[in-house]
Amino acid sequence: MSRVLLMQGNQACAEGAIAAGVKFFGGYPITPSTEIAEFMAKRLPQIGGKFIQMEDEIAGIGAIIGASLTGKKVMTATSGPGFSLKQELLGYAVITEIPLVLATVQRVGPSTGQPTSPSQGDVMQARWGTHGDHPIIALTPASVPECFSLTIKAYELSEKYRMPVILLMDEIIGHMRERIELPDSYDEIVQPQRKLPTVPKEEYKPYKADEDGVPPMATFGTGYHWHVTGLVHDETGFPNGSSNTTQTLMDRLNAKITDHLDDIMMYEEYRLEDADIAVVAYGGTARTAYAAIDMARAQGIKVGMFRPITIWPFADEQIAKLATKVKHIIVAEMNCGQLVGEVKRVVEGKVPVQLLAKYNNDAITPDEMLEAIINVEVTEPCKN
Repeated sequence: MSRVLLMQGNQACAEGAIAAGVKFFGGYPITPSTEIAEFMAKRLPQIGGKFIQMEDEIAGIGAIIGASLTGKKVMTATSGPGFSLKQELLGYAVITEIPLVLATVQRVGPSTGQPTSPSQGDVMQARWGTHGDHPIIALTPASVPECFSLTIKAYELSEKYRMPVILLMDEIIGHMRERIELPDSYDEIVQPQRKLPTVPKEEYKPYKADEDGVPPMATFGTGYHWHVTGLVHDETGFPNGSSNTTQTLMDRLNAKITDHLDDIMMYEEYRLEDADIAVVAYGGTARTAYAAIDMARAQGIKVGMFRPITIWPFADEQIAKLATKVKHIIVAEMNCGQLVGEVKRVVEGKVPVQLLAKYNNDAITPDEMLEAIINVEVTEPCKN
């Protein structure tokens, strides 16, 4: 049995977390993500979970890191400036391999920017916001139902690969309301489970990886000895700053992504079968692309869309293949141009890549995108 509801994207994200088995939320309210915290504050006590509003954004991610170490599935949510504040501890979770999901609902920036306006300005912050070489997984929904399903997927990837996963939403998707069909009970949803150690406690090494590159993760308080540090460490978890240990750790952290791209990578192709022009769009901008492409098709223009759902790691293989099939690529973004550089890097000049950018508090409209498709020529902004 299922329920048909009219639901906001932020609420669907919270419900997805509940369905995935989340029992702890730590965070701090910030527009336009606040509804996620509000819904979690209501829902978690109903299922025996805990919600805590911390004193700031840094404490919010710190709290969920601690809760994850005790075996709980955890979430925090933020936007813009709060995402910036969480970056140091996000890096800590990467190097200590602590599973968590961080939902960030993008708004106009930098700084306080325009809290209630849509933007996609955190794309590169999601990838490189914390310092050092590090892997990351970021998923970007384009509908309310995807806010639910991709949140569950985020936990699957986070627990499976023992790492943070970012749910990179934007204000359009977070605040829009759509029809969604949810099961009456989440009992039928298979909840992601992290890999636990099977060796005797005295033989446990918290960073000794299995063949898949992922170490089993013991739960704090169950008798396993585990040292956690943000310093470079060996299999024991204790600091070891040798060049060999450093490279071995970094290679393994990155290989957790690169060795499993087929499992991690998600994307959608819309009307690309015979397309001469491809629009690359994601999140709220993809909603515009559906309409603009249908309008262009009605005029006889062969155009389609490639929508990255896994935005990090980037879809190198898929974009390279796309460049062999189409004659022109338009990258549409609500920013000055962030993902367009990745597209150009992969395409390597094989086909023209142009940017359709908008960053004035308003979303790209279908008419604006249609005009770009018809003209196939867009002036790149943000140039002095």
